[in-house]
Amino acid sequence: MLQGFKDFIMRGNVVDLAVGIVIGAAFTTVVTTFTTGFIKPLIQLLGGGTGTGAGAWEPRKGVIFDYASFLNAIITFVITAAVLYFLVVFPLNALAERRRRGEEPPPKAPSEDIVLLTQIRDALVARGDNPDAPPYGRHQEPPR
Repeated sequence: MLQGFKDFIMRGNVVDLAVGIVIGAAFTTVVTTFTTGFIKPLIQLLGGGTGTGAGAWEPRKGVIFDYASFLNAIITFVITAAVLYFLVVFPLNALAERRRRGEEPPPKAPSEDIVLLTQIRDALVARGDNPDAPPYGRHQEPPR
């Protein structure tokens, strides 16, 4: 059962989905909080200005370029992408490469249910049953 779960998880599309949605969304919240709480105030401090004008450029009255928020969003994206790549994608790619080289054993044989169903199918084929025939035989009526 655990081997089947491992094989399911190791499929590329399932791993990509998990990384893109679950881990990405959860980790983005952490990174956004970090950059909003620590990085953006640092940008505002370095950029000069005080109060609501810190981290923004106002060339004319009412026209405000909030460069601190933009830089904050870029930093959030880069941190999130780097962590996901180095902690999830890179290790899974290394594992897949080891499997290709034969350093890790390939997935085991099919489960017992699949083997049993295959044997039943093969027995029916060997008997000569027609899969298109009605389920009650060729000349039998269904029970009433």
